[in-house]
Amino acid sequence: MIFLMSFDTLLNMRLLIVEDEPTIANFIRQGLSEAGYAVDVACNGEEGLDYSLAAEYDVLILDIMLPKLDGIQLLRRLRREGHKTPCLMLTARDTVDSRVEGLDAGADDYLVKPFAFPELLARVRALLRRPPLQTGTILQMADLQMDTARHLVERNGRLIELSPREYAVLEYLMRHPNQVLSRTQIGEHVWNFDFYNESNVVDVYVGYLRRKIDQPGEASLIHTVRGVGYCLRDEG
Repeated sequence: MIFLMSFDTLLNMRLLIVEDEPTIANFIRQGLSEAGYAVDVACNGEEGLDYSLAAEYDVLILDIMLPKLDGIQLLRRLRREGHKTPCLMLTARDTVDSRVEGLDAGADDYLVKPFAFPELLARVRALLRRPPLQTGTILQMADLQMDTARHLVERNGRLIELSPREYAVLEYLMRHPNQVLSRTQIGEHVWNFDFYNESNVVDVYVGYLRRKIDQPGEASLIHTVRGVGYCLRDEG
């Protein structure tokens, strides 16, 4: 069977919103969560910096006018430290100088308040399609293949039906082949900071994946690293 859902739900990416206006932050978080993204929210620049350094995000949605550390300073700090996460800047100032300052600081796109949520969502999707996050639509490990454009997973020509969370865990593993990923890394990326790292939810979903991916005669591709987490690799 083919696993098919809406495009947004299947992205299963992790986003960070740094916005000090609670109404706007909650509006964006609710919309993105309903679209299937894992979302964290920081309410000031210093908190946004801490979140950005503590976890791996696929897109930052960053307001310019922030307390403690403004959005421009925050983004410059991240870029100096080598963080390449795509960034969508939000601003109430629709001036050329403001846009130039943000772009020069390392922003990838700009959105002026007030905005329509469908436009924000479209801009997020566009950023997720850019390298280095995704340089192609086909992810492959040995005879296991994931087509992220058509949302198909197959092995040896056999189509595999996955739930949204199963797909998210597998996609994260396939984007980090031959790397040992801790349970906390997997859990916080696929869920968010609400993930409770003492829970066995990651082990449960890895078990689901193994039962669906590995058939008799096929080599196991998801390996347990005792005391650490999991690694997707071909030992055949």
